[in-house]
Amino acid sequence: MNSIKTSVMAFVVAAAALTCGVVHAQAYPSKPVRFVVTYPAGGSSDVMARIIGKKLTELWGQQVLVDSRPGAAGAVGMEYAAKQAPDGYTFLLGNFGPVLANPLLNKVKYNVDKDFVPVSQITRAANILVTPNTLPVKNVQDLIALARKNPGVLTYATSGAGSMSHLAGEMFKRLAKVDIITVPFQGGVYSIAAVQGGHIMLMFSDAQPVMGNLKAGKLKALAVTSAARTPFTPELPTLAEQGIKGFAAANWWGILFPAGVQKAMVDKVSTDLGRALADAEVKKNLGMMAIEAVYSTPPQFAAFIQSERKLWGNLIREAKITGNQ
Repeated sequence: MNSIKTSVMAFVVAAAALTCGVVHAQAYPSKPVRFVVTYPAGGSSDVMARIIGKKLTELWGQQVLVDSRPGAAGAVGMEYAAKQAPDGYTFLLGNFGPVLANPLLNKVKYNVDKDFVPVSQITRAANILVTPNTLPVKNVQDLIALARKNPGVLTYATSGAGSMSHLAGEMFKRLAKVDIITVPFQGGVYSIAAVQGGHIMLMFSDAQPVMGNLKAGKLKALAVTSAARTPFTPELPTLAEQGIKGFAAANWWGILFPAGVQKAMVDKVSTDLGRALADAEVKKNLGMMAIEAVYSTPPQFAAFIQSERKLWGNLIREAKITGNQ
C-alpha cells in the first residue's frame, strides 16, 4: 500500500510540475525583454534588432529593449550576455564574427557551446565581389586570369581580421588558386574607399555599404559570395556559377539565450521569431539593408553553427590565419 501511495504522490508531483511549466510558458514573457546587440547603435546589427524587436513587441505585448554592448569585435557583448540570468528575459543577437570567427582566431572569455542555447538563425547576407571601374576585368574568370598572370601583385581589402570580407578572400585564393595580397583596414568604410579610388584591386564587401556606389557607377560588381543568387542583386551571378565550384560564404545572424533557459521558453521565442520573420514589413525593412530573413528551429541553428565552425575552422587552419592579419 505504501508503495502505491508513493507512486501516486510521485505522479501528482510530476504532473503538477509539468502543468506549472506549461502555464509559465504560456504567460511568458510577462515583463520587458532585453535584446543584447554586440555592435554599436546605428549599425546593421542594431537596426536589425530594432526591426525584429518591434515585431516581437507587437506579438507579446511586452517591450523588447535593444541593449548595445559593443567592443572587442563583439566579444564584450557575448561575455555580457553569457553572464545574464537564464530567466528568459535576456537574449542575444549573435552573428558570424563573435559567435564563430572570434573564438577560432582569438582567446575569448566565452564558450558558445557551453554558455549559450541556440534559438534560431534569423537572417543572412551575401557579400559582393567588387573592383575599381578601372580594373580591366568583366567577370570572375577575367579576374582569375589577371591574378594568375600577375602573382603577388593584386591586392584585396578586408574590414578586419576574421571578417567575412577577409575569410571570403582567403577562400577565393584557395579555390581559384591565385596569389593575391591581403590588405586589412579598420572597418568597411575605409576599405571600400580604397577600392573605389583604385588603390586596392578588389574586395568581398558587405552588400549594404556598396549598394549606393554600385548604383552610382562608382564601383564594378562581379559576383555575390552566396551559394545562390540573392533577391536584392538578381543580376549578379555567384562565384560558383562562374567556375569557382564550392564557393559559398555569407554573413549570418541568429538569436541565442544564456545557457540554462527553460526549453519551453526557447521553443516559444523560436516559434514567435518564425512569425516575425514571415511578416511582409519585417522582410521589406531587412531587404533595405540587402539582408534576407531566414528561419530555423533551435536544433537546426545548432547544427548550422557546427557546420560553419567546421568549414571556417578548416580554412583558418589550412591558411594559417591569425587574429592579427
